[in-house]
Amino acid sequence: MPITDGARLHWTARGDTARKPAVILLHGGPGLPDYLGDIAPMIADLAPVYRYDQRGTGRSPWRGPHSLARHVDDLAELLDAWDVPRAVLIGHSYGTDLASRFCLGHPDRVAAMLLMCGPFTGDWRTGYRTERARRMSPARQERYQALGKLPHRTEDQEIELLTLAWFTDHADPGHGWHRAAGDARRRRPVNWSMNAELGAEAHRDPLDGHLADLRARLPARTELLAGADDPRPVAALASLAHRLTLPLTRIEDAGHEPWLERPDAVRTHLRRFVRDAVRA
Repeated sequence: MPITDGARLHWTARGDTARKPAVILLHGGPGLPDYLGDIAPMIADLAPVYRYDQRGTGRSPWRGPHSLARHVDDLAELLDAWDVPRAVLIGHSYGTDLASRFCLGHPDRVAAMLLMCGPFTGDWRTGYRTERARRMSPARQERYQALGKLPHRTEDQEIELLTLAWFTDHADPGHGWHRAAGDARRRRPVNWSMNAELGAEAHRDPLDGHLADLRARLPARTELLAGADDPRPVAALASLAHRLTLPLTRIEDAGHEPWLERPDAVRTHLRRFVRDAVRA
């Protein structure tokens, strides 16, 4: 689908698109293609579910600059094209930051919001780096750092780097290694420029500085969901939930992508949330 600045965004829909409101799944990264295909069928009988590759990822080619405001505008344009006046936003990881910033700019278009494994505010990175290092052997830490410093990587080196970066996201790093190795081949290519640009902007203008406004604009049905064994500190999400007066559900024995390790628990939670949101 063409966007006003010339970008073309690839999207898919599942379920009866005549029903309102619709659910929009916002994938993380930033810089990864959409990977939330396992979630859509969990709820598509309750409401139509839209997914899209953010510009510069997957089947949404883009070589221009990236900004958080432009990504917010992309979502607004997609909602117009889908004839979705108000949406139920379900974001994961960076997708929770995108959902939150969209809510800041377009609160009238957000019917409900579920934030999975994010957004992380405050000094969460210190705890994350410490826990990630704890889950790695010294040899793997050394290899990860060496690969990250290479100016150019072969295909095999890129897969190895991503496997090392992602396997600690799982509650069981042993099983996580095999999952991460598969994801390192499927979730490609990574748009590292997009990741750097949006990361730098988020550092300059963190969501932390907008929490008062966000709290005032959140829809009544807003919740946080976390994997209890995410290496990113769940305490940071608990602190955010307290500041925004939101419920936080922890999925036990699950990491940063809880639907992979505890699909039944996540399905039950998502179905309850979406059912309540579309009935409201």
